Amino acid sequence: MDDKILNWVTLAEKFSIGGDPNSMRTVAREIFDLDKNSAEGLAIMAESSLYLGSLDEAESLAQYALSVDANHLRGRLVSGGVAIKEFRLNDQLKLLAGVINDAHAELKSLRAQLNAHNHRFAFNRRKKTSADDDFQEQLNKKIFITQSLLFKALCWSSNGLYLSGEPARAAAALAEASTLTDNSEQAAELYSKHLFLRNYRDVSAAQTNELARKYNDFFARLKPFAHDKKNLDANKKLHIGYISPDFREHALANFMTPLLTNFDADNFSVTCYSTGRKDAVTAKLKSLNVGWRDLIGKDALAAAKLIDADAVDILVDLSGHSQDSSLPILAYKPAPVQICALGYTATTGLNAVDYFLSDKICLPETSPNAFTEKILRVDPCGFCYAPGLIRDMPEPARNAPVLKNGFMTYGSFNNFAKVTEDVLYLWRAILDSVPRSRLVLKNKLCSLDDGKALVRERLRKMGFQLERVELRPYSPDYLEQYADLDVALDTFPYTGGTTTCEALYMGVPVITLRGKTHGSRLGASILNAADVSELIAQSPMDYVKKAVRLNQRRELTAAYHSRLREHVKNSALMDGQKYIRELEKLYRAAWKDYCRSLLEKNFSSTFQI
Repeated sequence: MDDKILNWVTLAEKFSIGGDPNSMRTVAREIFDLDKNSAEGLAIMAESSLYLGSLDEAESLAQYALSVDANHLRGRLVSGGVAIKEFRLNDQLKLLAGVINDAHAELKSLRAQLNAHNHRFAFNRRKKTSADDDFQEQLNKKIFITQSLLFKALCWSSNGLYLSGEPARAAAALAEASTLTDNSEQAAELYSKHLFLRNYRDVSAAQTNELARKYNDFFARLKPFAHDKKNLDANKKLHIGYISPDFREHALANFMTPLLTNFDADNFSVTCYSTGRKDAVTAKLKSLNVGWRDLIGKDALAAAKLIDADAVDILVDLSGHSQDSSLPILAYKPAPVQICALGYTATTGLNAVDYFLSDKICLPETSPNAFTEKILRVDPCGFCYAPGLIRDMPEPARNAPVLKNGFMTYGSFNNFAKVTEDVLYLWRAILDSVPRSRLVLKNKLCSLDDGKALVRERLRKMGFQLERVELRPYSPDYLEQYADLDVALDTFPYTGGTTTCEALYMGVPVITLRGKTHGSRLGASILNAADVSELIAQSPMDYVKKAVRLNQRRELTAAYHSRLREHVKNSALMDGQKYIRELEKLYRAAWKDYCRSLLEKNFSSTFQI
């Protein structure tokens, strides 16, 4: 590449990183003045068009660049980006995988050249000439450009890999991407997403703990806020803050109402700290008798300062490592006591988070502890289901479809990323054991033609009779479609949460497998709280047997459909008053422990010799 063009490409890449597509176009024009058919100029213009939403222009320019240089990395990257925007899953996965592989190879070559160049001067006395310095600078610029292209390809591919049911590969892509940016906030966000996706597959307690602890390294230099001069009255009225990006139409909305409506106003005050977008659900929540703070647009430090100024005693994070995590705010320790609850199923790894909310089913006291936090256990479940905030809940069908159809219909409306090979093996075993039975899979992946083809291929390889499996796209009326299922089949090791609650509420029994880790026992915790623990399988074989038995006892299946909603409504799973009273006891105990520890610390420092 010509030195002048290389300089312009380097500048264009800096504009790309800074989110300035218009300046990228200006750079491309400068390159065209040097070479009107430059693949570099064409690809840069194509990338800027992609960011500006001109997909046809982006694809046309990218193809033009590839006609000049068939292997051009940026040209292929842009084509992959267009495929993402056009929901062409297969194309995006193939294109971006090729970019990633070739970028790795190119970086390896460039770094080898740089090492060899530096090696020549490390072991002899020859001084570098200006030509040597220029050559080294060229190599560094090429490494910077290639590494930046690799970074984008990894980030973009992770979404497609996750959607296509390959969360482990998506997590690996994000972990690598987190090492390729100098922006510490961006690196922390990518690593946080990596941790979230790790929950979709089996990870040992020790490895979970080790990986999560690395997240804290991103905030090791932060100075946490001091709270030693605050009111340490153990019995005072406590100010509880709930922080989340999901005070909106989100699965978490099904569990928020007890926190914000049933609390003891004489002993607790509540403020919500919203870091995400607003919608109709937000408006409903804001109308409740709680304080409200919009933190949108504030950086982590500014948000933390506001929470500290509000004198929050206990800050409860409701998102963990899920999308748009609030953990960077908690890293400043804006409240004396900080808890992670509801929105995440594993440890945060953040030293500033003191407690994690769980229960005795998800995390028995004798189980290996993968958590960096102390555990608070709610009896009987860490969740309280309270639907209706997002939409009016439809009435259940109350009639099991098998009574009309003459055959059993099993199904799963879970995210397909949760469907492992082991899950598919058990689902096939159930279909093989129940003649004429059907399986309905409904999820976002099945909304895409490429997605359906991908699912069918996975099922074919697992030996499914494809004519017995129905693939349904996501749709707003998914709750009503539970009327088509006799039995819902849970996933593992990442079990359903909201999906399981919704199925039960719509009168459909759910078979879940009780696993060995916190997240893999969430389904068991929900079914136990709903007082249908007979549906909890203790082994894979038991999972199959329970699903088959409901076909053999169709009168029992019919009874579930006719009575399950009332049963669940009267269970601990939906007892908001009991849940918040248990939670408030834990809040009070955590606050007393904090007061006691701080008083002991102050006493020790006072009498230290």
